[in-house]
Amino acid sequence: MSAPFGRRLADAVAARGPLCVGIDPHAPLLERWGLPDSPEGLARFTDAVVDALAGSVAVLKPQLAFYERHGSRGLAVLEGAVGRARAAGALVLLDAKRGDIGSTMDAYADYLRPEHPLHVDAMTVSPFLGPGSLQPAVDTARQHGGGLFVLARTSNPDAGTFQHALVGERSVAQAVVDTVGGWNAEDAASGPGSFGVVVGATLREMDVDLDGLGGPVLAPGLGAQGGSVGDLRRLFAPELTVVPTVSRDVLAAGPDASALRAAADRWTAELAG
Repeated sequence: MSAPFGRRLADAVAARGPLCVGIDPHAPLLERWGLPDSPEGLARFTDAVVDALAGSVAVLKPQLAFYERHGSRGLAVLEGAVGRARAAGALVLLDAKRGDIGSTMDAYADYLRPEHPLHVDAMTVSPFLGPGSLQPAVDTARQHGGGLFVLARTSNPDAGTFQHALVGERSVAQAVVDTVGGWNAEDAASGPGSFGVVVGATLREMDVDLDGLGGPVLAPGLGAQGGSVGDLRRLFAPELTVVPTVSRDVLAAGPDASALRAAADRWTAELAG
């Protein structure tokens, strides 16, 4: 088994900084890069991003949907990219947002198994079907040193419609955070928690209590969505392991490799400042 994801993430952040770059090859971005919206264009885009960034950023976060839309050839592109990114030292967080029950969730969690052709370090999951629905993924992550980031208080504008709803005296978002904190508490002896939550960097104010989380926070929303490094410092306590995500502000610098690296380096420097 690999070292637990929480420990590997802490090491990567210490060595490379906390930046996570999303790999989101949607059709308009491929066009902006002068590439066709095809498996060939997808491959050229993905190879350029991985070659430019996998040796320097802590985490790369490919969005599975943009590969699935190209069918089996798109998934083959992602399969090759994941292996090369991990070999270059980046952790790979698969942005899949999977959530189901029983054997179906168990199958989704196979992405965390070393024998899977698309083996990744961690994946995003949705808790909408209840905490028990995620147990197969929790078990697989523990068995193989993987990680999960559970949607809790997301950055989309109408997220509060459901996430602010009350479960007893707690909001749904707080119930998610508390559940994930319980998983990390069970594993406290193994080091930093491997189970995190997704909390947007675009919130006006922090409306969930993260004190008992014991694991990392994935914070989307920097750059094009309006979030800033100042917002990170305003929202999150300094003792938290916060992994801020930038996609469009870095990817827009392509296809030139040096420009991609420079864009990522600027964010890394700002986060360290």
